[in-house]
Amino acid sequence: MTTPSTHVVLVPGFWLGGWAWDDVVPALRDAGLVPHPVTLPGLGPDDTREDRAAVTRADHVGAVVGLVEGLEGRVVLVGHSGGGALVGEVVDRVPGRVDRAVYLDSGPLVDGAALNPGLPDGVTEIALPSWDELAAQGSSIDGIDDAGLARFRGHARPHPARVATEPVHVSDPARFDVPVTAICTSISAEQLQAVAGPGAPFHTELLDHDVTWVDLPTGHWAMFSRPADLAATLVEAARA
Repeated sequence: MTTPSTHVVLVPGFWLGGWAWDDVVPALRDAGLVPHPVTLPGLGPDDTREDRAAVTRADHVGAVVGLVEGLEGRVVLVGHSGGGALVGEVVDRVPGRVDRAVYLDSGPLVDGAALNPGLPDGVTEIALPSWDELAAQGSSIDGIDDAGLARFRGHARPHPARVATEPVHVSDPARFDVPVTAICTSISAEQLQAVAGPGAPFHTELLDHDVTWVDLPTGHWAMFSRPADLAATLVEAARA
C-alpha cells in the first residue's frame, strides 16, 4: 500500500515570495515531505503597482485554500509573520484538510483583527522598510549576514496594502481542532504565552489551540538566519 504524501505548504510573510523558503525546501524534500513554497497574489516578480492595488485579503486566502484543496494526502500549513494570520483563515475555511498548522514567529488572529489597520487612506502598497525601521517595529534581522540581507532586499516586493488593512474573518469552531506548532524565534515561547491572547499587542487565538511550543532563538526571519534548524523543526512538526 502506498503511503500518503505529506505536503508542507509554506506561506511567507510580508514582502516575500516562495523564494524565501529556498534554503529550507531541500531538507524537507530529503526528509520525504512535499514542500509547496507559496508566492501570493501581488508578490510575484512581474506584479505591478496596479496589480497590488487590486489584491484583497480574500484573494490571498483563496489562493492558499485553492492550493490546499488540490492536494492529496496530509497537509501541514506553515505561516510566517503576516502569513500566520492568513494560515489561521485558511484553517478556518478548510479545517478538515489541514493536519497541523505551524506558526513561525506569528499566530492566528481573532475575528475582526487586522494586521495594520492604521494605514493612511490611498496607500495601495507597503514598501519594505529600512532594517533599522524593522528593528524598531520588533522585527529583528539577527542572524542574517550581509549577503542574505542583500538577497532579501533584492527579491522583496511591496506588499498589497488591502491585505494588511482588511480584517481577518474566522468563525468555524472546528479550527480549534487542528493541532498547532508555534515556533518562537524573536521572542521566547515563555514570553509569547504570557501575551498570546485576544487583546493587545498580538490579538491571537494561539492559547485556544492545542499548541506545541518550540524555541528557535534567532531574528524574525528564521528561513534566512537558521534555515537548517528551521527545516528540522518543520520536519518534526510534520511527523507529529
